[in-house]
Amino acid sequence: MSKQELEVLGRTDACCPGLLTAPLGEDQAVELAKVFKALGDPIRLRLLSMIASRQGGEVCVCDLTPAFDLSQPTISHHLKLLRQAGLIDCERRGTWVYYWLLPEMTDRLAGILTRPGAPSVDEDAGVVT
Repeated sequence: MSKQELEVLGRTDACCPGLLTAPLGEDQAVELAKVFKALGDPIRLRLLSMIASRQGGEVCVCDLTPAFDLSQPTISHHLKLLRQAGLIDCERRGTWVYYWLLPEMTDRLAGILTRPGAPSVDEDAGVVT
């Protein structure tokens, strides 16, 4: 029987320790603060949710704007802040812009906020694993 330690794939502990495993460095704290600031606005949080939950993985800005009682330039400003935070990306197609989630950033946030050894929750099934 071998006593080799196996590496767990998909874990980000080596490069991005969680908040409860090691103190954040100054650069990492500055970067994360921008992301949390972008998520700290209810409009941006709703926009991110609408984009992330969209069937097919992307949504046109023309489908986002009617959901809010805000002008199109204001919606564009909120989307710009989400893009600058690295949460979404976009592509212009003709006159419309399409947005999609960048799961790398949300996965990173989840990894940083997860307690080591904490059970994970399957939200769809409501089961703790």
